Amino acid sequence: MDKLNVGRHISGQFNEDLERVINHVMAMGGLVEKQLKDSISAMIEGDEELAKEVLKNDYQINDFEVSIDEECSRIIAKRQPAAGDLRLIMAIIKTITDLERIGDEAEKIAKVAEESFSKEQRDLLVNLENLGRRVLVMLQSTLDAFTRMDFDAAIKVHKKDDKIDREYEGLMRQLMTYMMEDPRAIPQVMSVIWSARALERIGDRCQNICEYIIYFVKGKVVRHTTPEDMKKL
Repeated sequence: MDKLNVGRHISGQFNEDLERVINHVMAMGGLVEKQLKDSISAMIEGDEELAKEVLKNDYQINDFEVSIDEECSRIIAKRQPAAGDLRLIMAIIKTITDLERIGDEAEKIAKVAEESFSKEQRDLLVNLENLGRRVLVMLQSTLDAFTRMDFDAAIKVHKKDDKIDREYEGLMRQLMTYMMEDPRAIPQVMSVIWSARALERIGDRCQNICEYIIYFVKGKVVRHTTPEDMKKL
């Protein structure tokens, strides 16, 4: 992740404090990205050792969230920021919450790698891989947009969630059909379903982060904004 370009947005006296926090957010984002990438690989390849590594590293993401939140609280108490400065801090606090939850979803995906699947059932994981790769790209694009506080990039990434939702719904139909045809496979297929759900939720979290970027740049809350109104921003 590149260095966050907020120089034109923030007051000079906040530079040192905010840059330190921003660097920590970038490090957290990099770790979350790696956790998601590794969890997808572990699931597809059935790599239990890699899955255990993902599970072991989850605490680091939690530690990042706690420490960054505390730093932001200190900045608010010490500097009493207003306007754009405060919007940036609020965007950071909300973003790290979603990043922590993305980490939790990656942990759920990694746990699937520890289960036993037949060859036919592993074919279902291959179908899941396409969704996983698409979500990973969305996360990478989201982190890049956050790094640059890029309004246009945030709008573009925000729209990608619709494609992920459609792909998720298509995959769910496939999985439901498979369970009806082979009820014995229901436990394993349910694991795949929970993984698909985790990926879909990560897409939602990425969309949330894009909304925080929009809030920072434009000062507008777009959480319940319709696609038509988003085009007017």
